[in-house]
Amino acid sequence: MANGPKTGNSRVVKYNKWGYIFLIPFVLVYLVFQMIPLITTIYNSFFENYMSGLKQIGPNFIGLENYKEIVSNGDLINYTRNTLIMWVLGFVPQIFFSLLLGAWFSDQRLRVRCAGFFKTVIYLPNLIMAASFAMLFFTLFADSGPINTTLINWGVFSEPYKFLEHAAGSRGLVAFMNFLMWFGNTTILLMAGMMGIDGSLFEAAQVDGATSTQVFFRITLPLLRPILLYVMITSLIGGLQMFDVPQVLTNGKGNPARMSMTLIMYLNNHLYSKNFGMAGALSVFLFIITGILSLLVYRFSVRDNNADEVKKRSRNKA
Repeated sequence: MANGPKTGNSRVVKYNKWGYIFLIPFVLVYLVFQMIPLITTIYNSFFENYMSGLKQIGPNFIGLENYKEIVSNGDLINYTRNTLIMWVLGFVPQIFFSLLLGAWFSDQRLRVRCAGFFKTVIYLPNLIMAASFAMLFFTLFADSGPINTTLINWGVFSEPYKFLEHAAGSRGLVAFMNFLMWFGNTTILLMAGMMGIDGSLFEAAQVDGATSTQVFFRITLPLLRPILLYVMITSLIGGLQMFDVPQVLTNGKGNPARMSMTLIMYLNNHLYSKNFGMAGALSVFLFIITGILSLLVYRFSVRDNNADEVKKRSRNKA
């Protein structure tokens, strides 16, 4: 009797040992490519280190001066606002159409024909390189491009509309491209979540006479909240890292008047000019902003879930 528990514990320890062994590659990769660069970036942010012509200035320890300069010139706030505006403009239609298509494809009553073909077509833009996508739109919406030519022939404009010289035009194009590239991936994720919902809930709702709209808002949407939270946080992080599309579309200048300049484009300008101290400080700010916004999204979602649980409990007691 006394040897039984020891044997069981030894087996558990033996199995756990293999789990830790399999974790070693991940831990090593994380330390080499994530943790060490993060610590190095924070360390470099406290130094004056840049190129002045052919002369290297620094590295000289200057404390928080790089952070003070970034905050004082106002560029951080402006470029954060630009990034968030373009992310919101692309994310709102992305989540709307993804929910619509996900509900359409996962509804067994509709029995959509050639669903596999449509899913593949929807996902295809996600496989195209963002730089290639941006070059395509740059050509399409150029002053002498097909879009302007068509609009002039239809009598919409009397002269070419300079899309990239207007804030609404450049931001709208960036948001539209991000929407096209990512809504297929979001649709697949949401559809997988919808297909994981117990079908008996929908059958019970049909028996009770619930409409499709009621089923969606009362059953599907509440049960999709974990997936929606994941999609929103990952999309927000990706939006704050927006770089390739506006970089190619505006030739790295963020025209007009830097209204489409993003945080990563601003960071890339410092890296291109070899100002590693400012680039490090800006990277730390970007890390903090991403963490704060992700935490806010998570906290609001958890608070809504807790409020719904309280309402359900009060209804059950009544």
